[in-house]
Amino acid sequence: MFPLKNINELNTLEIVFFLSVFFLLIQIVYNVYFFRRLIFFTGRKNNFKPDVSIIICAKNEFDNLKNNLKSFLDQDYPNFEIVVVNDQSNDRTKQLLDQYDRTYYKLKVVHIDENVNHVIGKKFALTLGIKTAKYDNLLLTDADCFVSSDQWISSMAHNFQSSDIVLGYGPYKKEKGFLNRLIRFDTYNVAIQYLSYSLSSFTYMGVGRNLAYKKSVFFNNKGFANHLHVASGDDDLFIREVAKNNKVSIEISQDSHTTSLSEETWFAWMAQKRRHLTTSPMYDNKIKALLSIYPFSQLFFFIGIGILISCNVSYKFWMPLIYIKIFLSYVIHYPLMKKFNCFDLIFFQPFYEIFHLVLQGFLFIFSVNASQSKWNS
Repeated sequence: MFPLKNINELNTLEIVFFLSVFFLLIQIVYNVYFFRRLIFFTGRKNNFKPDVSIIICAKNEFDNLKNNLKSFLDQDYPNFEIVVVNDQSNDRTKQLLDQYDRTYYKLKVVHIDENVNHVIGKKFALTLGIKTAKYDNLLLTDADCFVSSDQWISSMAHNFQSSDIVLGYGPYKKEKGFLNRLIRFDTYNVAIQYLSYSLSSFTYMGVGRNLAYKKSVFFNNKGFANHLHVASGDDDLFIREVAKNNKVSIEISQDSHTTSLSEETWFAWMAQKRRHLTTSPMYDNKIKALLSIYPFSQLFFFIGIGILISCNVSYKFWMPLIYIKIFLSYVIHYPLMKKFNCFDLIFFQPFYEIFHLVLQGFLFIFSVNASQSKWNS
């Protein structure tokens, strides 16, 4: 099959070739089964406008609250409130919130005194905010998020007519630099995965930047009691638990997006990623396996192609596999990147995919024993 003289080399390279084909087939099946559902997802619109409580937890978020909170206060929606929990901030957050509290009647402020001793992370603050909320329908976001549309509440809340949980999308703002593009590519990849899985009845996470569920769902689950010892997990571990017995919807319309500013340094972003990875060991084995299949198939496919090229195997064997891989990538990501407002990444998508895959492996290895001692919104 391959133009090599040594029979042992021939057998080895044949195995590498067929394994490369096998791993490519896995990616094709994965894309067709999972991502196809998201490509053709349109959602169902209705005029249902239930009363809504928005919960925002803030720790030393003076600048973000000053810049972003008004975008939520100015929502075009008949009846809503915003509960902001100031979690022991030592900047000017308290003064700003007290000023806003006197100005905006829809705003409700809760201060956690600095002498209060509570568990690490934002779960205590979030629980307090949920207890304070007046309405059963809750929308959760972060202090560093803003919305560009005054229809954000409407686009998310209408799903409560038929669902108890709504998973949204929270991208990062487009800015200059390779790091920003990589962060947005990573965020996009995480999103299409958890949203596609949810459409396939494998809901395993949401993101706290844009998430909605009923207050009754929270208390019926006894809040975060099962993972209170873990600093993170107020979104992914909690959603994994409650999704089993409640109806879940996803919302990806442009009006429903919340936007954040990305980290500005590699160190800060990798610290953020390591923090997020600390909850993955607590996922169900089925979810762990499903989440591993795709990146491992990508990794071994690229390794196999690299071996074939380095051993001077004729391009007639490995080049068609690369063409199929690139074609598959563009067919899948072209419509999805348009939906998720990151279409500028499409032209170098294969390069970002390889770089992202290597970086994810690096982060996973060095985050196995990672711990988190504080939280930021």
